[in-house]
Amino acid sequence: MLSPKKRLLSILSMLLLTQPTISAADALEKALSEGLPTINVRYRYEAVDDSVSSDAKASTLRTRLGYTTSDQFDFSAHMDFEHITRAGSADYNSTQNGQTSYAKVVDPDVAQLNQAYLRYRGLSGSDFKLGRQRIILDNARFVGNVGWRQNEQTFDAFRYDGTFTGDTFFTYANIQKVLTITDGSDYSNHHLFNVGINKLAGGKLTAYGYLLDYDEASMVDTSTYGLRYKGAANNFLYTLEYAKQSDYADNKTSFSANYLFGELGYKFDTNFKAFIAYESLGSDSGTGAFQTPLATKHAFNGWADKFLATPATGLNDAYIKLVGDVAGVNLVGMYHDFSADEGSADYGTEVDLVASKALNKTFTGLIKYADYSADTFSQDTRKLWLQVEMKI
Repeated sequence: MLSPKKRLLSILSMLLLTQPTISAADALEKALSEGLPTINVRYRYEAVDDSVSSDAKASTLRTRLGYTTSDQFDFSAHMDFEHITRAGSADYNSTQNGQTSYAKVVDPDVAQLNQAYLRYRGLSGSDFKLGRQRIILDNARFVGNVGWRQNEQTFDAFRYDGTFTGDTFFTYANIQKVLTITDGSDYSNHHLFNVGINKLAGGKLTAYGYLLDYDEASMVDTSTYGLRYKGAANNFLYTLEYAKQSDYADNKTSFSANYLFGELGYKFDTNFKAFIAYESLGSDSGTGAFQTPLATKHAFNGWADKFLATPATGLNDAYIKLVGDVAGVNLVGMYHDFSADEGSADYGTEVDLVASKALNKTFTGLIKYADYSADTFSQDTRKLWLQVEMKI
């Protein structure tokens, strides 16, 4: 015979065990019924003339369907699927279709689970994510999703974001697998650290450490530590950044290379800005050059994508950029002058132009052009893109 005290404890235990089960079932139904679906459809025509391969002409269509549940018990979940398919001519090398005589357009046919993660925001100032997810840190120079390509780069990872005293933030991520734009997978044990302070002397100071450890011996393990400051004063805009990269983990090559970036801009009015900048990815006497394998590399060093891998003698990129808005059309123009970091080689120059416009709340149109003129590196390359994107 149970004593009154033990009987009360038994009843409380039963309530504690049964109530979460009932609540969890109700919460799951509510999370699904009150969630938010998303639809993204992007058609793109890309033409490439690289003066060596046969001219490429690619029409591709990407469809991405997603769903984000509502928050329940401070948990939520997100999942999205994507499908990329050829929508016209097959005269291009997607890296997967066997058309190697044509210039590359790296948008292979893909059907895959793009993202699937669980999120928890029950602790003040904290945000946890576990699963397949998009990760973009700072300006995506070192870690990004390569959102320009039809099949974006995502990661199987754990991520923690913390905000302290309002203006101090911290991000840690452990990446176990990189799902690449070519529908490949790179298994890894990467550790990413990113900490910073907002509103510091009119700008944002960020310190980071990226420790890349790949399972495959053919991949390059590196450690990168750096500082980045981005700010504004009156109408002036400026960014300064320095990083050092060296061998790490199973990398058999001992090297050390520097990264330098400086950009100065001026905001003439709300519709027009101009920038002048210099970026340097250094080399260590040819034994190793500064690389950014997880970056959104298309956004840097020219849209013709001639420098997705840094040459053995490094890369210096001096450029000017003009940004404007005319009658609701967003315009960007850039001129790059590329050279070696070691030695005196002039690699080439490039002109980049893009015009985009939101046609309404759902559709956006874009025209983009890149023209690389080779000197001592690669070959002349011209690329043209026409694109229409729908987001719901």
